[in-house]
Amino acid sequence: MGLRIALIQMQVAEDPAHNLARALEKIDAAAQQGARVACLPELFRSRYFCQSEDTQKFDLAEPIPGESTEALAKLAAKREIAIVASLFEKRAEGVYHNTAVVLDADGRSLGTYRKMHIPDDPLFYEKYYFTPGDGHFDYHGERPGEANGFKVWKTRYATIGVLICWDQWYPEAARITTLLGAQVLFYPTAIGWHPAEKDEWGAAQVEAWRTIQRAHAIANGVYVASPNRIGHEDEPGTSGITFFGHSFIADPFGRYVAEAGEREEIVIARCDPALIESVRRNWPFLRDRRVDAYGPILSRYLA
Repeated sequence: MGLRIALIQMQVAEDPAHNLARALEKIDAAAQQGARVACLPELFRSRYFCQSEDTQKFDLAEPIPGESTEALAKLAAKREIAIVASLFEKRAEGVYHNTAVVLDADGRSLGTYRKMHIPDDPLFYEKYYFTPGDGHFDYHGERPGEANGFKVWKTRYATIGVLICWDQWYPEAARITTLLGAQVLFYPTAIGWHPAEKDEWGAAQVEAWRTIQRAHAIANGVYVASPNRIGHEDEPGTSGITFFGHSFIADPFGRYVAEAGEREEIVIARCDPALIESVRRNWPFLRDRRVDAYGPILSRYLA
């Protein structure tokens, strides 16, 4: 029968409590439509605050566990649905992360993933706010399902991996998470257009964003699921960002099995784990990897 997963494509308002309430409503609706795993867009509790560098915006952060995880866990247990939620985490005084929490269908927290790749671009000043997830070259006591900052979780319904937004441009992240056993790679996202660039570059940017992730699905023989936010969010002194939506779910052939436009939408699709095995038997990319030859990738640059 397969697994029904849901992506919540939503517009975000100023009030974090309002955003949390709407997210809960949409996940509840997805569960009533048969979804067993639901994923929210990146940093869904607030407007995208990284458009400027402002110490006051650190007040938006919350601990994990905290208010959001408590409310989401209650719903997860009530509806027997696993939930992936991206939050602005306050880990300690002065230490903040862009963090995804994974809740199983009984409401238990299975753990967190802290965004590894942190961008710094005009209106995407994330390095100011987020400490990257911890990576290392030596053994740091990882448990099964973890490797050097990347993680997977065995939910009641499937083994899932979670990466966050800027992570989606890096094939290494998708590969490692796949090798840990992920059947679905979730990418909670907040990506949009600079309005002045939209006419010239808008269509190409959307297609590039979708194409790189579909390539991860093909190269790794997994499902990829990416929920984005929508709507224009102002920033004083700038033209702001227009988040473009286009959330989608792709199968191991890279085919769209469900996709959204630029309005609020709950994207639901059935993922068939048997297709992963079938595709990998016929396209055995993981079998034919030359793991003995890839050492140079650990260098910053080769010339």
